[in-house]
Amino acid sequence: MKEYYLGLDLGGTKILTGLADQEGNIIARSRRDTEAAAGEETIIKNMILTIEDVLAKAEVNKDQIVSLGIGSPGPLDATKGIIIENANLPWKNVPLVKKMEAALGIKTLLKNDANAAALGEKWFGAGRKVDNMVYITISTGIGGGAIIERELFNGTNDNACEIGHTVIDPDGPLCGCGKHGCLESFASGTAIGKRAREAAAKGLSKEMLELADQIVEDINAVICAQAAYQGDEVAQEIFKKAGYYLGIGLGNVINIFNPEMIILGGGVMKASDLFLAEALATMKKTALSGPLEIVSVKEAELGSDIGLMGAVAVAMEDRLVKNG
Repeated sequence: MKEYYLGLDLGGTKILTGLADQEGNIIARSRRDTEAAAGEETIIKNMILTIEDVLAKAEVNKDQIVSLGIGSPGPLDATKGIIIENANLPWKNVPLVKKMEAALGIKTLLKNDANAAALGEKWFGAGRKVDNMVYITISTGIGGGAIIERELFNGTNDNACEIGHTVIDPDGPLCGCGKHGCLESFASGTAIGKRAREAAAKGLSKEMLELADQIVEDINAVICAQAAYQGDEVAQEIFKKAGYYLGIGLGNVINIFNPEMIILGGGVMKASDLFLAEALATMKKTALSGPLEIVSVKEAELGSDIGLMGAVAVAMEDRLVKNG
């Protein structure tokens, strides 16, 4: 009997589920709106519906499924299978693994979405040929996951590799976590958008104001990037400065983990040509020469499928480590 794996990428607006074979190839997928505002039961119902949908599409029975992997924003307790809370979902201390196993009768595994993405890039993306790597996502926030000797490093209670909350400058801006000077407060999409709004409010960028129809509050990292590509020097400098701080973060990651590879993903990387050169130059000044010599920095390969393939990698992790 053929065996299969399920991966489910749980987001605040969408649920994306895929059915994979033993090599990790997606043979069926299903997408539904999360309907977060409708509450916990509706969200879980929609998750189950996507699973039933891919099984029906592929004509696969539940007893052929080895495991289901779920990637979700945290904080969460992967060992207990509990989502502690989620800014985009109206639930708290939800025993998601227990609920899914009770409903489906399928072994279920839960990981933080950044850790899941790290596994996805390790086994199916840019990190396939390395044993030690760090994945960093630069998006609304900054998160990450570390692979050490081909296995995900979870930390004592699943909170390892919060790279976005390493402190770059203790006197720096307030971060969403309540601390000051975190990398996320300097180099995330949210931080770039904030710097852009501040500049526009001071009248320093006509281009950004024009792109936002003169509404300062509507300026975000995307508009800042558009302005930068149109030659707006203020917008270009905002991205360059974000790259500088990212480079400090990358240097620290190299000094701490001594990885073979750092993989960069997330939505902000769509504008990587605006900041990556600065980040790499600063990284080289920050990192120690020994670990710097052997590390390479790559862009993530999985693109928009990184959440789904990360969840599949969560489901397949034991098999991948054993056979990889």
